[in-house]
Amino acid sequence: MAAPEANATQKVTLAKALNMGLRQAMEDDPKVLLMGEDVGKLGGVFRITDGLQKDFGEDRVIDSPLAESGIVGTGIGMALRGYRPVVEIQFDGFVYPAYDQIVCQVAKMCFRSQGKTPLPMVIRIPFGGGIGAVEHHSESPEAQFAHTPGLKVVACSNPVDGYWMIQQAIAHPDPVIFLEPKRQYHADKAELDETATPDPLFSSRLVRQGGDVTVLAYGPTVKTALKAAEAASNEGTSLEVIDLRTLSPLDMGKVYESVRKTGRAVVTHEAHVNLGMGSELASRITEECFYSLEAPVLRVGGFDTPYPPSRIEEDFLPDLDRVLDAVDRTLTF
Repeated sequence: MAAPEANATQKVTLAKALNMGLRQAMEDDPKVLLMGEDVGKLGGVFRITDGLQKDFGEDRVIDSPLAESGIVGTGIGMALRGYRPVVEIQFDGFVYPAYDQIVCQVAKMCFRSQGKTPLPMVIRIPFGGGIGAVEHHSESPEAQFAHTPGLKVVACSNPVDGYWMIQQAIAHPDPVIFLEPKRQYHADKAELDETATPDPLFSSRLVRQGGDVTVLAYGPTVKTALKAAEAASNEGTSLEVIDLRTLSPLDMGKVYESVRKTGRAVVTHEAHVNLGMGSELASRITEECFYSLEAPVLRVGGFDTPYPPSRIEEDFLPDLDRVLDAVDRTLTF
């Protein structure tokens, strides 16, 4: 009698999905290496790399010194020698010692060599707040990297995307900044089908249909936007929610289609509103959809201050009420 076929689906958290995705990438390609502070024996502070050093060895899952510039610089050298390094920045605010390496070397190597020297590496950065941590542990630096030519920047928001996107980023020939919303690591579980066909890496996704206002989000604020849409529906307002997923390059096709339908748009992210991703999105929407707009594009984000103490971080972060307030304001025009 034949054995029953294994179930290809399982419910996993984002943390588990990323771990599974990294494991799959390492099994598929022996040139994939992981490196970072505490990623080996400890399995990372968020346990994303848990068990990988045990299974793949210390030569492929490397515990580094506490030196972000050295971590990224070593990753550059590995990529130049034909490996596919995945380097972890332990917390978002720790990335700045490596900023020179990322902007001056990682982003420019391919252009500097006229395309002869690709640099296939992934820089994983847990980002955003909501975990009761302070500055350097709760920041959102995505706009600084999305503004840098030569870098691809993506942000997963759920376990299914986490599993597929990390593998796609590792397989990509160009350097990818891979943003992971740390407050979602262990928050929710989703059904993961490892046999499914994933969406392309650099594509946005319509996650909820609506007709009154388009809400754009990525990373940790996708869940906030969906909660706002649910609350708004109880008041008779229909919100259409788009998970951007990719910040550089931006995939604007679904965004323009939605805004031309609703005539209104609200962008939400945890980063400061001033010169954040919302500014670029608002500009592009205004340029392309001007005659369809019934109201200005509104932005909901963090305030223009350094990240606050944990006791008041909930007042700093965009929440359901602030998104709904923006929705109400755009509907009054």
